[in-house]
Amino acid sequence: MSTHPENTIPALEEAVRLGAHMIEFDIQLTKDGALVLMHDTTVDRTTNGKGKVSDLTLAEIKGLDTGAKMNAKFAGTRIPTFEEGLAVFPKNVWLNCHLKGGAALGEATAKVIEKTGRKHQAFLAAMADQAKTARAAVPDILICNMERQGDSMAYAQETIEMKASFIQLLGKGVVPTEAVKLLNEAGVKVNYYHDETPEGLRRQWQAGVNFPLVNDVTTAMPVAREFGIEPLK
Repeated sequence: MSTHPENTIPALEEAVRLGAHMIEFDIQLTKDGALVLMHDTTVDRTTNGKGKVSDLTLAEIKGLDTGAKMNAKFAGTRIPTFEEGLAVFPKNVWLNCHLKGGAALGEATAKVIEKTGRKHQAFLAAMADQAKTARAAVPDILICNMERQGDSMAYAQETIEMKASFIQLLGKGVVPTEAVKLLNEAGVKVNYYHDETPEGLRRQWQAGVNFPLVNDVTTAMPVAREFGIEPLK
């Protein structure tokens, strides 16, 4: 959400309130093995602290303010754990869990998804090594292939062959309609990043993209309604 501090409880709650069908967030491991929501490898940009997430303990991370840098009204906002983030969500929204780390992160995240009863809605946006360890721990965990993030037919075919449930295509100005058609026919849901102009959103839905990834849900929803897509209740 562009209106709220990224990867925070206020941002997740706002996305739910607006009726987003899919909510994306980033997951990393702390020094002591806790799963937290954070995009960058360091806390420098979004908090009042400094250092790599992987070099900080959960207690140290919980002591940081991750809201004030964006807007004073969010002062005191803390970095949530993965489980704290999950607790915000109803059971009918797709959860796009973008893994920011190595293979061990895939296993740890998959286990939490299984433990919390979210396997039906949460998927791992993962590289091949992360997907492998996640599936070793939880064989039926849902995977979004992020190995290439391109738009080629080869990437689409590889995604089908690895039996991923989702793919993330990286936009290059033109939606790859043939690749999207192949993925649609194989039952792979297509996420597309990134063009959230009204014209771009229309092109994506017309081509068969399932989920355009956007920062501003309020801008996307009027276009979504043109295609019969209403906010989730």
